[in-house]
Amino acid sequence: MDERIHEHAQILTGWSAQIESGDNVVMSVESGAHELAVAVAEQVGDRNANLLTTYASGEISRAYLRAHGDDFDADPAHALSLYENADVVLSLGGGRNTRATADIPSETKQASDTATQGVREARLDTDWVSTVHPTRALAQQAGMAYEAYQDFVYDAIIRDWERLAEKMDRLKRRLDEGSEVRIRAAAGTDVTMSIEDRTAVNSAASVRYDSHNLPSGEVFTAPADTEGTVVFDVPLTYRGERLQHVELTFEDGRVVESVADNEDVLQEILTTDEGARQLGELGIGMNRGIDRFTDNILFDEKMGDTVHMALGRAYEACLPEDRQANQSAVHVDMIADMSTDATIEIDGEVIQRNGQFRWENGFDAE
Repeated sequence: MDERIHEHAQILTGWSAQIESGDNVVMSVESGAHELAVAVAEQVGDRNANLLTTYASGEISRAYLRAHGDDFDADPAHALSLYENADVVLSLGGGRNTRATADIPSETKQASDTATQGVREARLDTDWVSTVHPTRALAQQAGMAYEAYQDFVYDAIIRDWERLAEKMDRLKRRLDEGSEVRIRAAAGTDVTMSIEDRTAVNSAASVRYDSHNLPSGEVFTAPADTEGTVVFDVPLTYRGERLQHVELTFEDGRVVESVADNEDVLQEILTTDEGARQLGELGIGMNRGIDRFTDNILFDEKMGDTVHMALGRAYEACLPEDRQANQSAVHVDMIADMSTDATIEIDGEVIQRNGQFRWENGFDAE
């Protein structure tokens, strides 16, 4: 087994999930992630935690959804109980086909998402972490040779996360102190949003930082009162379908106009529920180990020189205890390239220009 798989497993169980003796751990494994699952299981056992493994597959989901129809029971008790009794949930991605559910009707997907929202909330109440094992399917989706894709994945994951956390804390503190963010880019983006009374998350790939992805490397918050237009010029795959050239216009915090190359997919998102037309997240990528787009949101949204905004559900960690986060059955991240003719301002001060932060070498103060 590649030694990097063992390093990945050690980071996941130690730094990321912080697994301790006696923890009840649920590990969801996609078909291509078998080797990583073996290495993780060894680590969980070494930490004297309790492991239950489930199998995840886009092809299985497709078969079930195609046969079921649109009338789903709300939050089945057995699924709810699984997560209500878990301390840690590890999701190990790496399937055979990244577009396995592309032909499932949008109505069926929406009905399933809505019916299982409570199950998702129970999972999100655990110390959950999502990661991915490099597979040939993911390499193909990224347009890379398999060996090159393996190097890319491990360069993004096997990092000095504590040192990166210290660097990202500077942006977190600036967002915590700020009241308004304005983002402008040559593609047509000019959007403002309130971050008043918000707490930004230093997403350093550890539950210790309220961070739940490996790799990570972003700072995010939950915006409000969004106004203006944003153009997402980085393609993404949503439930097996390509979504690109997305343009959203906001008024009073809600999407009032929308355009995309695949308009049906965008409308599927926006019509999920009331919360799907509001932003749940503003994230700023800071992982310089991710140096190219791979059509995998787990990596792409963390890339330096990008921002991403998510339609739908917001994270409670970003809001005061007396304020409820935006609720939705979806949380869909979309990415904008900020490397050219682009700025991020906080309360009128440019804190990033063309992908370079004010405190980094190469920042153009103009």
